[in-house]
Parts: sequence; structure tokens; C-alpha cells
Amino acid sequence: MRGNRHLTIVIKLGSSSIVHEKTHEPLLSVLTLIVETAVKLHKDGHRVIIVSSGAIAALAAVGQCRLMTLWDSLFGHLRQPIAQLLLTRNDIADRTQYQNAQNTFAELLNMGVIPIVNENDTLAIQEIRFGDNDTLSAITAAMVQADYLFLMTDVDCLYDKNPRTNSDAAPIEVVEDVSSLEADVSSAGSNLGTGGMSTKLVAARLATSAGVTTVITRSSNPGNITNIVKHCQSLKAKQLDPSSRPLTPADDDPLSRSTASPQLDAMTKPPLHTRFLPDPEPIRDRSFWLLHGLAAHGTIFIDEGAHRALISKAGLLPVGIVGVEGDFAQQEAVRLVVMSHRVPRLSSIANGDSLNQDAMGKIEVGRALVNYSAAEVMRIKGLQSTQIESVLGYADSEYVALRENVSLTRREKGNRPATPNAPRTASYEDGTKSSVESLK
Repeated sequence: MRGNRHLTIVIKLGSSSIVHEKTHEPLLSVLTLIVETAVKLHKDGHRVIIVSSGAIAALAAVGQCRLMTLWDSLFGHLRQPIAQLLLTRNDIADRTQYQNAQNTFAELLNMGVIPIVNENDTLAIQEIRFGDNDTLSAITAAMVQADYLFLMTDVDCLYDKNPRTNSDAAPIEVVEDVSSLEADVSSAGSNLGTGGMSTKLVAARLATSAGVTTVITRSSNPGNITNIVKHCQSLKAKQLDPSSRPLTPADDDPLSRSTASPQLDAMTKPPLHTRFLPDPEPIRDRSFWLLHGLAAHGTIFIDEGAHRALISKAGLLPVGIVGVEGDFAQQEAVRLVVMSHRVPRLSSIANGDSLNQDAMGKIEVGRALVNYSAAEVMRIKGLQSTQIESVLGYADSEYVALRENVSLTRREKGNRPATPNAPRTASYEDGTKSSVESLK
């Protein structure tokens, strides 16, 4: 990546970041700083999207209307056009609607508009809600193939212990793999919000799997976004060109340089934050949509041979299916769970395994759109494809799921490479336990 290329940056703001917890009045000082930061990033040539909350702080339609009026007024003073996008999970469950949303984002960004995204709480029912704006921001970041997702919160970063009650709590600055992270996530969020730190870790896992660098930092100082982006871009430039010149005093003036300037010294101390590194083999486009855009209507249990075949890009045949759970129809999404013969480690069972593995050796490995209903799969499981017609009376396909309709979550090529210049890193090699709840 060139250090001077224009970036796509998604900024997520929770209710507690922009609304006073007791009075429920907007925090105008914070909103103003956020607007100034977003406009500066835009003037530097970057594409900016804001994922904002407003429904919990004031009742849905009233809250969103009031908040958008504020956004429009604040951005209007700086002559920056904005647009509101209201989404529910139902809007992205259909592949065509998902692509329409992608095209809408692309068109607005090309027009120089800053989109402001909200969940459409006024119409959403529980079954089609994202549940929290952290998840919405991660899906938005993946949808637009963002470079950065900033999850703004009321703390500077993640800590290995609760900093409010432990004076020796140490910041976690770089995370290579969310599933191996050991951090204190006991905070359940404010009275205004729908999530806490645990939902931010789920969002970080979603976004990094799509190749998005994800950052947790304090919302009360939005200017940190610019400095953190500079620092991250300088690290990338340093990796590409280790001979790049050191900083001069003029370079150190944040107003005199682009946010993506490669001249920033990679060793300069950035604002305190936690940075989650993107997956080197990201899941994007249709594969990401299959995994995270669709709600699973059931589960298909497969054997290890079927799993190996899926990894080798083959489709899912009935012979590799050992069980069915739930009541799903044709062309609905299901979870794929491997029935493993390997016995999980006792420590893994005690701590909670990040791969959704329980004591019986079941591992959730992906999602699939199926060609047959649950009742039909139950009848043909374990059989050869040539037997499907004689059992069901017809055979739409020899596959229960075509490979193009299967998306796997796991990477089989080992751990990620080590992180350069990372003073405090959580990774596989740390032997740390997972604190992230599995995605449902």
C-alpha cells in the first residue's frame, strides 16, 4: 500500500459518545470536534463514513431526526454535504439489496458526500436488527472495503484488567488475532447504549476478517483519529521503505501534512489506542455476505472429510453430512459444523474455545446456502449423490450446497506473521485465552 493513497475511513459513534448519559442532551463540543475531524480527513482526500447512534438516547424516530438535524447544521457550517442511510439486517440479507447498498455508498462517496449510517430502529423488529451499532459499523466497513474502522468509546484502549479498579492495568496496543485476546471486557456499556466492550471485540473480529484495520480509542478526543491514521500509515511506509527519512520539525505540524503522510516517524508515540490488525487473507464480497449478511436458519453437521473437501473448493455432498438441526427451506442459510474426532484440550473447555468447539468436538466452520430443505437433507444425509432422486423423487443438484454458496470462517494456513514495532501485542504465540463471544 502506498503511504499517500486516499483511504476509506469508517467512524463509529455510540450514544454515550455523543449524548450526555444523565440529561440525554447532545454533547455539542464532541460533535463539533468530530465534524471538524471528518471534514479535515475529507479535505485531505479521504472517504469518510460515520455510523451514528440516536435511537436509544431518544425514542427512535425522534432521536434520529434530532441528531440528523444537528449533523446537518454542524457540517453545513463547513459546507460539507452529508446523507443519511438507514439500514436493517433485512436490507442486506438479499444479495441484490446488499449490492444496492454498496452502490449507494460508492455513489455518495464519489460525489464527495459523507454518509451517516443509522440502524432503522423505527421499523426494525428484533429478528432483523443488527443488535448494536458496533456490528453495523463492522458490516458497513466490510461493505465499502474500508481501510480503517474507528470504534469510539469512553476509554483510551483495551486493558488487560479493568483500569477503573486496577491501578496496574496495562494497555493492549496491538492485537494480531481477536480470538486469542485476553482483555477485560466487563463493561456492559452505558445506560444509553446497546453494547459494551464485548460487542466492540465482535465488531473488530468481523471487520478484521474483511481486511479492515480496526481501532478502539477515546471518543472525547476525535483528533486522535487523524494522528492514529498518520502513525499507522507511517508504519506501513516504513515497512515498504526502511530508508525513509526521519521527521523534521515541519513534518511534526499535524496541520501541514496529509493524514496519510509516509514521512511520519514510525517510532513517534501515537495517541493511546488499541489497533486490531487486518487478516492477511481477508474474506470479502460474496463470502463476507454469506457469513455475516444472512441469518442462519439451522445447522448442518458434516464430517472431517467433507470439511477438507470444502477447503479444497469442492461443494458439499450429502455423503459428508452426519446430522441436521433446525427447520430451514431451500436457498436459506445454515451453519456448517464439523463433527471432529479430536478431543479438545481441557484448558480449551475450561476457558471457552474461540472456535465454538464444545466437549463433543463440534466446530462451527462457516455458512452455506442450501439446495434442499432440512427435511430433505435429513433423508439424504450420508448417501451418494446418485441416490438423491430415488429417495426424494427428484434431484435439483448433486450438491446440498454449491461451493460458490459456501463461505468458511477458518484459515488453515497457520498463524499470522509477527507484528513489527508492536510493544504490547496479543497474538496466538501469547497463549492467551479468548474473551470474545462467538457470533450467532
